[in-house]
Amino acid sequence: MTQVEVILKAATQLFAALGYDGTSTRQIADAAGLNIATVSYHVGGKRELYLAVIERAHQDERAALEASLARFPGDDPVVAIHGLIDDYLDFCVEHPEVPALWMHRWLSDAGDLTELEKEYVQPLVAAVATALEPAVAAGAIDQDVDLQFAIWTTIWCVHGFTKGGVLDTDGRRRAGGDPAVVRRFRAHLHQTMHRALGLPGQAP
Repeated sequence: MTQVEVILKAATQLFAALGYDGTSTRQIADAAGLNIATVSYHVGGKRELYLAVIERAHQDERAALEASLARFPGDDPVVAIHGLIDDYLDFCVEHPEVPALWMHRWLSDAGDLTELEKEYVQPLVAAVATALEPAVAAGAIDQDVDLQFAIWTTIWCVHGFTKGGVLDTDGRRRAGGDPAVVRRFRAHLHQTMHRALGLPGQAP
């Protein structure tokens, strides 16, 4: 692993855990086992590090979404919609740092960086909306559904689950690292979005 990769890995972990505002360049350097001068030489200051981390997270998320949309809509739009939901949940469970980064951001983190949503979030949401529009036109999705809010409901739910999880009977948090809890959440998410979108039949 190169020094740049070590730095970005450490920065990603810290920004995901503490947010941009709660992380210092010194913390990143210490976590990477390097001095601040070396970090600055390879990547720059905290702002440049954060932008590099967000860019990498976006590229991973975009690649996963493009792969999912390439299989869409298939022979059955309802099955395809549930497949899209599954793919998004799987991505966030496998890459919990991505929803964690955005959860911090949505809680007013890195407020001086004003273009992140326009550059990274809106194009992905728009791509999903465009992919779903034929299902609306065909009547598979209820035409009274607010598609933008339906997409965001999925995002909010998945991010909340992967970041915060659910409490078990002993009050301990269970999230993406617990396969049984992921199965329960997946079933719940399918039921929720099936009803929210007004899809025909039963949720798979």
